[in-house]
Amino acid sequence: MGRPKVLFVDDEPNVTSAMKRHLRKEPYDIICANAGGEALDILACQLIDVVVSDEKMPRMTGTEFLARVYEEYPDIMRIMLTGHATLDTAIRGINEGHLWRFLTKPCNGDELAATIRQALQHKAMLSESRRLLEITRHQTRLLEDLERQTPGITDIELDLDGSIILEDVDDIESLTRSIQEEVRRCEQLFKVQL
Repeated sequence: MGRPKVLFVDDEPNVTSAMKRHLRKEPYDIICANAGGEALDILACQLIDVVVSDEKMPRMTGTEFLARVYEEYPDIMRIMLTGHATLDTAIRGINEGHLWRFLTKPCNGDELAATIRQALQHKAMLSESRRLLEITRHQTRLLEDLERQTPGITDIELDLDGSIILEDVDDIESLTRSIQEEVRRCEQLFKVQL
């Protein structure tokens, strides 16, 4: 998959240079843009995990830019880092840009690094949750198909402790063989269904 990528957007090159210098040892690649339009061009060409944007920029504010990012790339984590923090800016950023975090300048480099790491972890957890949900949906469809083909096969009887109640079995070897046969059948069915 490669290293995660973080895009910094600020119209002051000395700010992006300072961020890049301070975060050079972090486990992600840093890309910089000096305006919202330039940043959108980068997003169109590269997979970006986190965007950190200033608010006060010419032609397109950080809020306008982050709102576009949310519309076009909703999985990107969005952070605003601004020296012009007002309650109105924060509210607009959260409501329009769907910010994950709002930070003010000057920002402690360690705090910024930790915030970006948390954003990457949050994104990874969301991605893994979606992946597991898709697996669960697929398995549910397989079980539904199995139940349609053999009604009652998925019914399980539980005792008061939640343990599965098995029909009387003469011996453990017979039970083991039956389980192995069912597993083989399910594996064959599963391969056909994919």
